Amino acid sequence: MNQLTILQKPAARKRSNERRRMLISAIGAALLLVSIGIGSWLLDSSGLSVQLNNRNLPPSLTHLFGTDWLGRDMLSRTVKGLALSIQVGLLGSISSVLIAAMMGLMAATLGKTADRIVSWLIDVFLSVPHLVLLILIAFVCGGGLKGVAIGIMLTHWPSLARVIRAEAMQLMSAEYVLVARKLGRSRLSVAARHLAPHLFPQLLVGFLLLFPHAVLHEAAITFLGLGMSPHQPAIGIILSESMRYLSTGMWWLAVFPGLGLLLTVRAFDKLGNHLRLLIDPRNAQL
Repeated sequence: MNQLTILQKPAARKRSNERRRMLISAIGAALLLVSIGIGSWLLDSSGLSVQLNNRNLPPSLTHLFGTDWLGRDMLSRTVKGLALSIQVGLLGSISSVLIAAMMGLMAATLGKTADRIVSWLIDVFLSVPHLVLLILIAFVCGGGLKGVAIGIMLTHWPSLARVIRAEAMQLMSAEYVLVARKLGRSRLSVAARHLAPHLFPQLLVGFLLLFPHAVLHEAAITFLGLGMSPHQPAIGIILSESMRYLSTGMWWLAVFPGLGLLLTVRAFDKLGNHLRLLIDPRNAQL
């Protein structure tokens, strides 16, 4: 018994360290999200206005991120651009998770015909290059913030829907679900009361992993000039405009917005990976 206890201590210590890392990642991601939101709210629009007498200034105490070729404060543009990207990413990832959950539950509970239709839809969406499909949907929806958001909603759900469908199919053969069906429970009741609670961890991890992709794809679309108006402070627009001035030595136009985008995406991606490892049943045996 003593030897078994000694062998279990490293595994328990490892799980404790993983939980601590996950907690630190969650707190860091939450603080980053809150700080960007508060910063975007506190910063007034004066930093976004054209001030030609302050143009092309390097980083200083007055302008921490410098100014661009029109004298606009890059700190204000970066923070507001990150806030806009986070809003689009949250809207797109939450909507994609809801679509994936609905598709997976429909495939598992509504019979073979529904399963074939859902599987066909997943295969169709996955067969088209992701960025191309996103551009097409955003263009059809009229472009702008609305078009980009709808495009992200409708293109990020298939991979998660495939995972949710497989999990829901496995749960449908569980004994308690079979008993509930024999007791006369409807398909909707089984999906809501017996399947959805067990699928919540997968949906949460899916949201945390989809969010960085949604933010990056929003930045990619606006970088290509297919999204929002050039006057809006989107990170993709800022990075696209800065490419024309890097050769003149104005490095701060791309470095600070790029670092902000990288830190935001990395924080949530790391949080999602830690949470996925902790939920994985194989790691529970360590």
